[in-house]
Amino acid sequence: MKKIFTAVLLGGSLFVSACALAGLEEGLAAYRKGEFQAALKEWLPLAEKGSADAQNNVGVLYEKGHGVPLDYAQAVQWYRRAAEQNHAQAQNNLGVMYEKGMGVKPDPKLAAEWYRRAGDRRNANAQNNLGVLYFRGAGVPQDYKQAMEWYRRAAAQNNTNAQNNIGVLYERGLGVPQNYGEAGQWYRRAAERGQAQAQNNLGVLYEKGQGVPQDPKVAANWYRSAAEQGHAQAQNNLGVLYGNGRGVAQDMKQAYIWFSLAASRGSPTAPENRDFADRRLTPEEREQSQKIVREWRPKVAAGQ
Repeated sequence: MKKIFTAVLLGGSLFVSACALAGLEEGLAAYRKGEFQAALKEWLPLAEKGSADAQNNVGVLYEKGHGVPLDYAQAVQWYRRAAEQNHAQAQNNLGVMYEKGMGVKPDPKLAAEWYRRAGDRRNANAQNNLGVLYFRGAGVPQDYKQAMEWYRRAAAQNNTNAQNNIGVLYERGLGVPQNYGEAGQWYRRAAERGQAQAQNNLGVLYEKGQGVPQDPKVAANWYRSAAEQGHAQAQNNLGVLYGNGRGVAQDMKQAYIWFSLAASRGSPTAPENRDFADRRLTPEEREQSQKIVREWRPKVAAGQ
């Protein structure tokens, strides 16, 4: 029931260089306020004149459908123009499009090539993403030692996804000797900076007592931190603790709420768990719980 996750960081990342042209920072300020058309008005002329930063940012607008119709093919075109100027973030973003088949045919080999080019230019997102491809054996031979090498490069730049992924390798003993204590240390680094998957994974270690003292209360706290961000498996795991009264007071209403949220986010075990909790609620408790589920919104973790 408790599952360990690896993390891949998607593209769609904006960029403004230290020596930004006039208009780039104005566009970023507009973007952060949700004024996407104003951002486009600032960036598009610069992009058409050859600014790689602006080209990347226009690509983000098309990828996300912000201020323009959603158009992955247009996003790819703008990312490519910036990537061919050795813009590392655009190279990473283009790699994501190839990996996911967004605006282009899926091609993990090309994704790996673009991630490598960006990773060699010290783009931490790309370094992590290339590590994930080595972990999966997608577009490159499966090689856990190479995955670790790229994760470490990204983690050295405080990439929390990579820190979580190093923890996964240590927990499973892939490419390194299995070491739960080392796994816990890497999960904690990422978890303390708000990385939801690491928070869930650290919670699993505390619940099982692997590499850390067994402590369901601490497990519940880490599950809650991830669950409040919308992490489906953590929501299910927290529901299990509420249903069994481990680390928290037994509370079938809370169990039902967390199982319902997890089920809505695709947790495969949550629907059965939700139905089990549902049979133990009064009609009034069920109505109250369903209202909470309908109104629930995820929190954004500090540092994310």
